[in-house]
Amino acid sequence: MNDTDVAYAVVRVGGQQFKVAEGESIVVDRVAADEGKTVTLDALAVRTASGGYEPGAKATVKAKVAGHVLGEKLRVGTYKPKTTFRKTRGYRSRLSRLTIESITLKADKESKGGA
Repeated sequence: MNDTDVAYAVVRVGGQQFKVAEGESIVVDRVAADEGKTVTLDALAVRTASGGYEPGAKATVKAKVAGHVLGEKLRVGTYKPKTTFRKTRGYRSRLSRLTIESITLKADKESKGGA
């Protein structure tokens, strides 16, 4: 199997799973890397271009941090009945945009001996 016959991979980032292919861009929870740096992700499953599906395949996904962004603002309102108490709060998620650079299959090393 070549490195070039990978169609897509499923990776886990920040507790969520994403289906990614080379050249795609995904938005995930903020990663602890500066903009322009490369992060390495482990693949949970890989589908090859020939149609083979390999769950638990040994593959690495290299992604570049394209930038850090803020999510949509969520407004949360609270009130207490029978009074004039009302309060509005807002929240914006801190997110990172990752661009997938490459998906590389690791070579399986045959174990010597064993049971």
